[in-house]
Amino acid sequence: MTQFETATLAGGCFWCTEAIFTRLKGVTSVVPGYAASNVPNPSYRAVCTGRTGAAEAIQIQYDPSIISYDTLLEVFWHLHDPTTLNRQGHDVGTQYRSAIFYHTEEQKQVALASKEALEHSGTYSKPVVTEIAPFTNFYPAEDYHNDYYDNNRSQPYCMVIIDPKVQKLLKEYRKAVKEEYTR
Repeated sequence: MTQFETATLAGGCFWCTEAIFTRLKGVTSVVPGYAASNVPNPSYRAVCTGRTGAAEAIQIQYDPSIISYDTLLEVFWHLHDPTTLNRQGHDVGTQYRSAIFYHTEEQKQVALASKEALEHSGTYSKPVVTEIAPFTNFYPAEDYHNDYYDNNRSQPYCMVIIDPKVQKLLKEYRKAVKEEYTR
C-alpha cells in the first residue's frame, strides 16, 4: 500500500502555488489554506488583515515513490521569489511570506540543506528570506479558493500573475508534470 506524505509550503498567494503543485506527477492533492495561525480556523478576510499570524499556504499530499520532497522544494524555490520578505509581487503582508513548515526532522534537514544550496548557487543576488519552521497548524481555506486558477482562468489575476508561473513550470519541469497538463 502506498504511504503518502505531507508537505506544507507558503510561497505567496495560494492560488498560484496550488495551480503549480497540482500539476506535478506524484502529487495526489493540494489544499489551499492558512498555516501557522494564531487564531483557530481563520477566514480569508481575517488572514488578509495580517493579524492572525497565518500564511497563505498549501498542504500537499504526495507519493514519495513518484516525487521526492527535494523535488517539491526545487519547484518551490524556482517558482516564487524567496528573497522578498512578506510579499510576492503586488501581494504584500505577512500572510504572503515565503515559508516551509516541516512535518518531520527529515523534512527540516532537507529544507535547511536545500535553502543553503540555493543561497550558494548564485541564483539570487539578494539573501533568501524563506522561513523554515515546524508545522503547527493548517486550516483549509473557504471552498471558493479550491482550484481557483483552473476555475477562473479568464480573471485578470489568473492571466497576468498565475499563467506565467504555470508556463514556467511547463517549460522548466515538463517531465515532472502530469500528462493531462502537457497537452
